[in-house]
Amino acid sequence: MSRTVSPSSNQPYGVARITAVWNLARSSFYAARQREQHPREPQKRGPKVLCDEELLAEIRELLAQPVFTGEGYRKIWARLRFKGVRTSKDRVLRLLRQQQLLAPSRQPQPAPGNPHEGTIVTTTPNQMWGTDATATFTEAEGSVTVFAAIDHCTAECVGIHAVKKATRFEALEPIRQGVKEHFEAFSAGAADGLKLRHDHGSVYMSDDFQNEIQFLGIEPSPAFVRQPEGNGCIERFFRTLKEQLLWVRRFHDIEELRAALIEFRDRYNNNWIVERLSYRTPAQARRDFQLELEVAA
Repeated sequence: MSRTVSPSSNQPYGVARITAVWNLARSSFYAARQREQHPREPQKRGPKVLCDEELLAEIRELLAQPVFTGEGYRKIWARLRFKGVRTSKDRVLRLLRQQQLLAPSRQPQPAPGNPHEGTIVTTTPNQMWGTDATATFTEAEGSVTVFAAIDHCTAECVGIHAVKKATRFEALEPIRQGVKEHFEAFSAGAADGLKLRHDHGSVYMSDDFQNEIQFLGIEPSPAFVRQPEGNGCIERFFRTLKEQLLWVRRFHDIEELRAALIEFRDRYNNNWIVERLSYRTPAQARRDFQLELEVAA
């Protein structure tokens, strides 16, 4: 159309006039004419992607002339980019792994198994008690120790005691309280069939402590070393004791602390509800278990 001669002026119309009449850019006209004169096959936009065999050949070429030994797939991917080979890090890793071309690396050691993989909660009361100690403070004596014992079935505090000097004999006091209350006697074999869970503290592993509980018929059941979960029942009780009493109240002397601990033990056993006991208190759970045993008998 641009070469068409005007009958009035006897001159070609020209590209500029035609594109102006048609409201087109001249660059579009020249681009269309270029495509007509030099047609080419349609290609996918973006950088050229090598097939796996070609990419693997490029990778082997880099590995054959390494700048440093033991370079990982990320640096191989970066060196490919320097050569103008565009790919992804995941694809480089896949090819290296398939061809076993990855640099040797230290294999992670298998994690040791947890020796405490079961449960410490018993099905009936007086099967297992747990005992431990914690520290608190009084104004007169300074730092003091609180010993306690708890039933693993009902979460009931069976004994609690506070002393200035934590000895193996004082550690036995919560056990003595619980045996007198729940076994109605303090004699040889009175608590036969009961297990006592404790840690490996010196007061609990001492001969005096072990001899007295065995005299009562109690079987020692020490928790696994570095496994506090094994003594979790008494640890959970101590958390409640601290949050509800020891961390919110000041005590003048150890006698005031002992009175507060006895009051807390009674309040805890009769009013603290436990989710795993179907939201019953420890005292309610013990009564229910006793009724079930009486009915079964």
